[in-house]
Amino acid sequence: MSNINEASTLHKQAASDHEAAAMHHHKAAECYDQNQISDAKTSSKNAMDCCNTAQKNTKSACDCSAK
Repeated sequence: MSNINEASTLHKQAASDHEAAAMHHHKAAECYDQNQISDAKTSSKNAMDCCNTAQKNTKSACDCSAK
């Protein structure tokens, strides 16, 4: 039972991280559309950081589910 709860928690966290990354990607795109290059680069960096975290949490979630 705890494996089910752990898997659920890990998948929820991964999804949340992916959603955060998507928000930063959207913000970067909006900044580029408005020619706000510095802000776009900041949002892009934030997106990359969230993507890296999301990737790690996705692996953990999928590994847990594979048990």
